[in-house]
Amino acid sequence: MFILCSSGAVVAWLGFGERGLIHLYRTGMERQKHVDKMRQLAEENEVLFEEVHRLRTDMKYVESVARKQLNLIRQNEVVYRFSNEKLYNNDIETIPAKVQHRDEHGKSEREVANDGGIK
Repeated sequence: MFILCSSGAVVAWLGFGERGLIHLYRTGMERQKHVDKMRQLAEENEVLFEEVHRLRTDMKYVESVARKQLNLIRQNEVVYRFSNEKLYNNDIETIPAKVQHRDEHGKSEREVANDGGIK
């Protein structure tokens, strides 16, 4: 009985102790996360190093980056920008055939001229 209790205490201490198997497992998982993060940062570093090299040596690449990021254009070049809004409305009633300016009484310029009160 004594051997069984003492072996149970040793197993519990090995599993749940301060430096037990659970702590070892958690430490291994944390280490793996750090290794993955280091690998990801090394890949990003390599990509950035290649971009710096291209920016220093390839003038066409510098021009393309300037065009994209800074919206630069060449001399005598025209840029057309289109919006995503609809240019035409299918509802014909909302498009006025002729614009008429009205005064403070709601009369158009033609009506005011016919009344003799030309402004």
